[in-house]
Amino acid sequence: MVKNITRSDITEAIYRKLGLPHTESAKFIDQVLDEIIEALKNGETVKISNFATFKAYAKKERVGRNPKTGESYPITPRTVVGFKASNAFKKALK
Repeated sequence: MVKNITRSDITEAIYRKLGLPHTESAKFIDQVLDEIIEALKNGETVKISNFATFKAYAKKERVGRNPKTGESYPITPRTVVGFKASNAFKKALK
């Protein structure tokens, strides 16, 4: 069975390892995530050493196809976030 790590799991880990209260740990996580999101909204690349690089990409409109029916339909333009793991992160997973 695959276990998902949730925000509350990370909050609990910060509480156990650093001794910060749960509410402070949750605020800390929220602030970090807010900073990453805001930077990506502003077109910045977010690099976290020994972890990863996040970058927002603009995807153009394109034609998609329903594989069951073969019917074509337009896929609207959108912004997606790319995640590229650092070499240190990749080595840690081995």
